Amino acid sequence: MTDKPETDEIANEITEAARIARETAERAEGTPKPGEGKKWPLAKIGLGIGSAALAAAVIYAARSRNKR
Repeated sequence: MTDKPETDEIANEITEAARIARETAERAEGTPKPGEGKKWPLAKIGLGIGSAALAAAVIYAARSRNKR
């Protein structure tokens, strides 16, 4: 009859592990999964950087003309 307490301990460990897994899953509900985050608007960012580079080039070119 020494097997009885050992099986109870195993059952308690399994029950505890199941409870922890369930609680973890409940806490994770509603959180975004990796890769599901907000996407960066790369086209808009690229357009903004291109516009800034173009404006800087025009300002630089105009600056060298005004020094005469």
